[in-house]
Amino acid sequence: MKLNRIKTVLSEKGISQTWLAKQLDKSFSMVNAYACNRIQPNLETLQLIAEILQ
Repeated sequence: MKLNRIKTVLSEKGISQTWLAKQLDKSFSMVNAYACNRIQPNLETLQLIAEILQ
């Protein structure tokens, strides 16, 4: 079961990983790692991503 939907939601909303990285004040590499499920964001970051992406 695929739990990480960050990449899917970004695509559905037409939002780039670069834009999300700027909103989170994180590097593109870090956001890309979240989106590709290589690294899991901590709960605080995950909550912020959820708020940004609604």
